[in-house]
Amino acid sequence: MDPSTLLSIIIPFIPAQYVGAVMDWVTFVIAVSALVMRYWRPPAAGSRAASIWLVVSAIAQARGWNAPAYQPDRKALMVPKDTPRSAAAAALGLHPDETHPNAPDVSKTPTP
Repeated sequence: MDPSTLLSIIIPFIPAQYVGAVMDWVTFVIAVSALVMRYWRPPAAGSRAASIWLVVSAIAQARGWNAPAYQPDRKALMVPKDTPRSAAAAALGLHPDETHPNAPDVSKTPTP
C-alpha cells in the first residue's frame, strides 16, 4: 500500500482542526530550519554541532541543488564558472577530484 492511499484512509478519521494545526507546525519547523541554515556557518567536521547541523539541514530539506556549498564533511571550491577546475585545484595544491563538494576524499583512498 502506498503512503498516499494510507493517508487518504486515515485523514477522514482525524478532526480537521488537528490536521490543520499539524500542517501549520510542520510548515513552521521547515521554514525556521531553512532560516537557520541561511545564517548558521557549518561547524567543523566531527564536532558535536555537526550532527545537529546535519539534522537541521535535513529538516530544511537542504540537499541536491539546495545544499550549501560549505558543509562539515565536504570541501568546496568557489571559482568563476569559466575557470578550469584543474587550474584552480593546482593553485590550491589539491587534486582536482578533491575540489568537488560531493566527491569522495581522494587522499583517503588507497592507490594501486
